[in-house]
Order: sequence, then structure tokens, then C-alpha cells
Amino acid sequence: MSQKYYITTPIYYPSDKLHIGHTYCTVATDALARYHRLRGEEVMFLTGTDEHGQKIEDKAKEAGVSPKEYVDKIVEGPGGVLDLWKLMDISNDRFIRTTDDYHVSAIQRIFKKLYDKGDIYKGTYKGKYCKPCESFWTESQLKDGCCPDCGRPVVDAEEEAYFFRLSRYAGRIQDLLENTDFLQPRSRVNEMVNNFIKPGLEDLCVSRTSFTWGVPVDFDPKHVVYVWIDALSNYITALGYENDRYDDYDKGWWPGVNIVGKEIVRFHSIIWPAMLMSLGEPLPRKVFGHGWLLLDGGKMSKSKGNVVDPYILAEQFGVDALRFFLLRTFPFGADGNFSNELLIQTINTDLANDLGNLVSRTTAMAGKYFGGTLPAARRYEKEKDDELVSMVLGLRDKYEEAMEQYAPHKALEEVFKVIQRSNKYIDENMPWALAKDMEANGARLASVLYHLLEATRVCGILLTPFMPGSMGKLFDQIGAEENCRTWLSARMWAALDAEVSVTKGENLFPRIDMEAALEKLEAAEAEAKRAALPDVEIEPQTEEKVDFETFCRSDFRAVKVKACEAVKKSSKLLRFTLDDGTGVDRQILSGIHQWYEPEDLVGRTLVAIVNLPPRKMMGLESNGMIISAVHTEKGEESLHLIMIDDAIPAGAKLC
Repeated sequence: MSQKYYITTPIYYPSDKLHIGHTYCTVATDALARYHRLRGEEVMFLTGTDEHGQKIEDKAKEAGVSPKEYVDKIVEGPGGVLDLWKLMDISNDRFIRTTDDYHVSAIQRIFKKLYDKGDIYKGTYKGKYCKPCESFWTESQLKDGCCPDCGRPVVDAEEEAYFFRLSRYAGRIQDLLENTDFLQPRSRVNEMVNNFIKPGLEDLCVSRTSFTWGVPVDFDPKHVVYVWIDALSNYITALGYENDRYDDYDKGWWPGVNIVGKEIVRFHSIIWPAMLMSLGEPLPRKVFGHGWLLLDGGKMSKSKGNVVDPYILAEQFGVDALRFFLLRTFPFGADGNFSNELLIQTINTDLANDLGNLVSRTTAMAGKYFGGTLPAARRYEKEKDDELVSMVLGLRDKYEEAMEQYAPHKALEEVFKVIQRSNKYIDENMPWALAKDMEANGARLASVLYHLLEATRVCGILLTPFMPGSMGKLFDQIGAEENCRTWLSARMWAALDAEVSVTKGENLFPRIDMEAALEKLEAAEAEAKRAALPDVEIEPQTEEKVDFETFCRSDFRAVKVKACEAVKKSSKLLRFTLDDGTGVDRQILSGIHQWYEPEDLVGRTLVAIVNLPPRKMMGLESNGMIISAVHTEKGEESLHLIMIDDAIPAGAKLC
């Protein structure tokens, strides 16, 4: 019976703009899954989407749809998560959504088991909360007053909540991290122990009452389960734990390997094992925290405007070339600096010059000198052939060692040492010179070409997890039948037929003109941005001119929203209490209730004209006007308040 291997990526927050960073972890995990399948293991590869939480609820409200409609479109709609995984040739065996009914019911049972164990209790949460990361922080954990993970501002939060006794498991977690290889790379261990455990591991807030989009606590329905309890549990609910959708949990699949980004190592290496300890379930075999793809020195992020579209890159350079670049170029445990120039350079150097050139030259010479089919007669020359043959026969072990250490970049480095040595072998043996006297050198020429085909075959087998589509074409060109494409045959010499026939097919990896490709890429990205703009109608600009002095008499100021409430008996008006920097509260009424709820505006920094004469609205005095932008979108009027950086003080003059 073959060995079972269960490998997972984290389930992703369904962003409405996917970038190449989203694919990095999944492509790497896919390559590892394909590697284990190549070895003959039974593999289950899980990925999915994490769809609950306050930020989803807020985004859905902004979009004017229900949270489920919002996530459905992003996960299953055109250009969504499932489309991206299909594009990137991701071979996941199972896909979980945290909104799946079986998962929701399982989370309720897990929460109740932790409660019945005495590891969950009710209290009041008061502290800092990062909405984008769905993370709770203590004051001491903040970095410059902001979330230490994403760097964005946190908000004060206070509400009734349930807590998980994380502190109860501090000693066991520290022992797990320090005295086993549970968490890799090792540098992540010191970070977790020194930053979170040694300062005093605090109990974890595991429910919320300030929003509703989550798994309800079935015995206290005003609470929803904290999104990370919900998300982490997917690794076992997807196997059938506490549900009857699947029945794989007790069939040798769990424990598994969790491949995660470094920003969520804390959840996977501290909270997740503590939950499993409380439940009395086995811990993961491994948690591996990889680095980030960086762009211009910072993490790729939609909010920072520095995303790279994987659809555009895949269309221009090919899916396999993109997959290869991600795993060849950056050490998996560290951060990597992405650039389009580096992508093109890697494709040209490794794939076009080295691998593509090897396949093209070898098949072309076999066709030119032997009509595409090598003769069985061979002449081995030890001093010229031993080094290449030895490298090829030793390659699989070196590759395997690197892959088992979660170092795909090192595995690829070993493969390309053989590819580069094979190209050098061509220059050393000069087949074109041997071909001048076929009677004397035909057997030697056939031997040289056969050695090149064998080296290419073995490299192709080991490159299959990284570039599955292209390697199928490579095998067809070099005449490698199915029995020559196996893990076992990667450690064999002369697996190809003695009279192997080759086909001079298409160039697998054409060389790319750097300047032309960058221009095309820039144009494609600009077009994609234009296409993403909403179909809007802008109100025509007025032809009446206003002199400069008249404009300057309008006093635009930054104002902070201290309070906001709906005006009674009005369906449109909101009543703002504003800090305008004078020390005296300013009241402005605005007819924007159709687009904004008052509680969502408290704390925001807006722009107002403050020197307009007072006017009465619904019996209330309004002193100024809040500035907004209005347009018509798909036949309906839409309004957006002008919001500015909260760092701008109240009363600052805009000019």
C-alpha cells in the first residue's frame, strides 16, 4: 500500500483583485504535491477560501450585495479564485469554502467541544483589533501603534466575547517549537517563541458580537466564531472531522503538512496546535512558513496599489514559465524581490538558453544526421562520458533531498547543473565535426546524442512537478515513452529505446525580447486597469467660469466625524457632529443616507466647506457642506464621500 501524503495551502481571503503573490504559495504547494505523486504516493492536496469575517461583511455592504453573493462572485465568477487555480494548472484534489454547510456545522461542534472541555469561557474583550487581518493585538504587540503584520491602523474594540485558554498550552507549544522540527524554517521558531510565548501567551478572543457574518455559536447565537478558529479547522473538516460529508480523517490522511505564508505562521504554529491539543487530536506533521514576494521593496498588496496580474503574465510568458520562475528564483523560506525584468531574464537564461537550447539542438542534430532515429550502434568513451553519466545518475538523490527539505529552488538548481553540463558536453564532443566522417564516427555520434537525450529525459522527469504541460511536450520530442517518464526511471541510465526516434517540434521556450516584452506588458496592464473601471456616466462640466478670487473665498477644511446619526422622519439626511479644529463642534446635515450608514462614518476624516451661510433642514441647522463625488453607474446614481488621510489634523486647510 502506498504512503499517504496530505498537503495544504492556507485558505485564502477572497480578494476582488488577485495578484501574483496569491499564486506563489499555491504553485509551490502544487509542485510539492506533484513531486509526491511522482514518487508513487497517494496525495491529497487541499486549498480553498476563507470567507467569513467583518471585512467581508463591510465590503459586501459597500458593494450593495449580501456577503454570500459577494464571495460567490469572487470565488466562482470569471477571473475568480477557481479560474486562477485553473489557469496556473493547480492540481488540488479538494477545495473547501468556509461557507460550505458541512464546514459550518463542524465548526459549531468544534467550538462546543472546546467549550465543554473548559478551554472556552465567556468574558469581555477590550483591546486592539486589525480589521484587514482579522487579528487581535495587545498594546505591546503593536508596531508604531499599528498592526505588526500589515502596518495599518488598528481600532479599539470592546465587546462581550468568548475566550480560548491559549495560555494553558504555552509550555507545550514552546516545547513543540523548540525541541522538534514541527515549524520550519528554524528562524520562524525564534520569532514565535521570543515575540509571543516568552512575553506571556494570553488567552485568545474567539467570538465576536459586533458583526454577524460568521459561523454562529449555536448555544449563544448572538456570537459568531472568530474567523481564525473557523479557518484553521478547515484542514480537518475537509477530511470529514465532525461532519459526514467526507470520511477520510481516520484513513491515514491526517496529520498533514501545512504550507503557509510567514504572516500567518503565528496562527498555524501557536493557535492551531493548541486547539488540536485541547481537542485531543494529532498535530500537523509540519508547518512551513514561506516568505513574501516583494515589489519595489514592499509586500504585494492591493491596498498599496502594487499588484502584478497573473493573467497578464501567464498570457504573455506562458503558465509553465511563470510557475518555474516563482520557484527557481526565490528561496522558498525567504522573501523575494519580484520584477518583470527578472522574470524575462530567468526565462531567457534558464528556459530559452539552457533547457530549450539543449532540446532544440539535440533533436535537430538527431534529425539532420540520422533522419530522426538513432542507430543502435554505440561507442562509449569513458573519459568523455563518465562525468555527464555520473551527474545524471546522482541527480535524483540530490533533487529528492532538496524537495524533502521544502527547498524547490535548490532542487531546480541541481537539475540545471545537469542541463548546463549537457550543453557543455555538446561543445566538448562537437557532433558537427563527428558527422563529417559518419563511417568512422557514426557510432560515436549516436552515443553522444543518446547521452544528451537521456540527460534531457531525466531532467524532464524532475521538472514535471514544476512545468507539467511543457514537460509532456519535451518527452514527445525526445521520444520518451510513458515507462521512461517515471520516478523509478529517473535513476536509470539507457531507459530510452536503443533506436529512439525524436521529433523536432515547436520551440518550447522562445527567447524573449526584453524591451518589446516590457512595452507590451505595460500596455496590457494599462488596458486591464481601464477595463476594470466601472461603466460610469460623469456629469458634464459646467461652462460657466468662476474667477480665482471667488474660488479662494470657499474655505475647504479637514473635519473629523465625532458622531453621526440618521435624522428622524428623513430617509436621506444624516446629522454629523464634526471636529473642525476650532474647539467647538460643528453640525452639518447631508443627504447621503442612501449610500452610507452613520456608524460606518464615525472616526473618518472628511472634507467640508465651512464658510457657507447656515441653512435649515428638517428643522435643524446645517453649518457647511461635506464634499462628495457623484456619478451614474449602470443607470443608478452613486455617491462617494471624499475621505482623506486620518493623519491630517482637524481644521487643516485644503488648498
